[in-house]
Amino acid sequence: MSFNDQYNKWKESTLKKSLDKFKERKERFEYSSGIETPRLSLPPEIDSAYEENLGYPGEYPYTRGVQPTMYRSRFWTMRQYAGFSTAEESNKRYRYLLAQGQTGLSVAFDLPTQIGYDADDPIAQGEVGKVGVSISSIKDMEQLFDQIPLDKVSTSMTINAPAGVLLAMYIAVAKRQGADMHQLRGTIQNDILKEYVARGTYIVPPAPPMRLITDIFSFCAKEVPYWNTISISGYHIREAGSTAVQEVAFTLANAIAYVGSALAAGLHVDDFAPQLSFFFNAHNNLLEEVAKFRAARRMWARIMRERFKAQKPSSWQLRFHTQTAGSTLTAQQPECNVVRVSLQALSAVLGGTQSLHTNSMDEALWLPTEKSVRVALRTQQIIAYESGVADSIDPLAGSYLIEHLTDEIEKGALEYITKIDEMGGALQSIERGFMQNEIQNAAYAAQQEIERKEQIVVGVNQFQVKEEMTLERLSVDPAIEIGQRARLKELRETRDQRLVDRLLGQLKDAALGTQNLLPLFIECVENDITLGEICNTLRGVWGEYVAQGF
Repeated sequence: MSFNDQYNKWKESTLKKSLDKFKERKERFEYSSGIETPRLSLPPEIDSAYEENLGYPGEYPYTRGVQPTMYRSRFWTMRQYAGFSTAEESNKRYRYLLAQGQTGLSVAFDLPTQIGYDADDPIAQGEVGKVGVSISSIKDMEQLFDQIPLDKVSTSMTINAPAGVLLAMYIAVAKRQGADMHQLRGTIQNDILKEYVARGTYIVPPAPPMRLITDIFSFCAKEVPYWNTISISGYHIREAGSTAVQEVAFTLANAIAYVGSALAAGLHVDDFAPQLSFFFNAHNNLLEEVAKFRAARRMWARIMRERFKAQKPSSWQLRFHTQTAGSTLTAQQPECNVVRVSLQALSAVLGGTQSLHTNSMDEALWLPTEKSVRVALRTQQIIAYESGVADSIDPLAGSYLIEHLTDEIEKGALEYITKIDEMGGALQSIERGFMQNEIQNAAYAAQQEIERKEQIVVGVNQFQVKEEMTLERLSVDPAIEIGQRARLKELRETRDQRLVDRLLGQLKDAALGTQNLLPLFIECVENDITLGEICNTLRGVWGEYVAQGF
């Protein structure tokens, strides 16, 4: 088939179907000189290598993007990760962000919530509401989304070990609002393997959470079809010190493990694979990051089609959220972080992200203020509306350097995945400490480069100035912990305790068996059983994980 025939086939099939559904933002895109901005730039001749490795946007292997028109029809979802103090305070921040033009919510939970403890548990003392919002019961969740219609917004929740319980609360609140849970849209991170590798907010040993993840896949495929059931995260792997190649390799290795677990449980790949999503880091080297995103997309398409024999194109598509790199933010000269975040966000857009969070300039110091969050959101909006990079699909494709980097990142990541396969898979490699050691070695090497000034960090190891901190500071009132404890005391005194005891008994039996736990989670939270009570029941059945030294 000739070049013109191939291009026309894409235009008349894939592109036309997309345009019939989503019109482009403008009739004509053009530069300031009046030159028309091409929808898609192509080489003079299309050879077999182009067809195999790049193809067309919206078509296998998706190197050039998962949507045929990408941002010419719709911009990426602009999210700002937010949550602090009480549900009431976080609710105010969400409504503020939505009023400022944010198009999706992204919830940060405090540490007790992330590891399945209620705010009145002794282990939570001093941590309630500090690094995210405190959620212990459905009443907290109702307050968190007060006056926010859950069938109208897309919500991402960064929660892993207790992800099923928080999803159950979200569904229960949506039902109380009168929403149809079949229409809910959003994502739970739900990526437990990377917790053992790079982050640490686990609860029980690794095997039982794999069952919970499979339960969520199965339940949502039938009941919440537009929900992304997992956000397989390279973000925290990169934050822990990995290289770009390791971020791609370890993320996709974990994803392979999740798919394999679901298949072993009897699920059909095309029933759950379209609801898988990914979460990547946008780091400082703009061109390497663009290539990383393109390589990951191509690799996943091939893994799903060739390794797992998925038949649906939607099962081959790697859809991902991006967050700019928190680990690159500096407490020194924090205004410089605005520039870092701008470059990182630009790499995500040039790399074809589906949603994006931009960090605030003051996050190396404290929780971000409204002003710094607004600047971070405006950064995305300037890229979208003023830079022009969203007007053409995959604008860096064909660059000799970009294509070389894309190929090399894919090659290096595949070498890692082969090693992990030889160990028996991601779970076994984690148990042996392989991923952890590789990340630690990379982080150590990077720190040595900074200390030797082979890698310059502006304001840290070069270009320092004497400075006084003048930024506005956001602080969390310690009194919120007292308030949370009081609310939980009232909840426990007014609920039906016999019903609570019966449901927790059913949960214990179910955890020992094989039934899907999501419907029972929903029933529990609807009857005022708390997050900590559910997670403590699971701890009692499955045990508690203690990290091993390697």
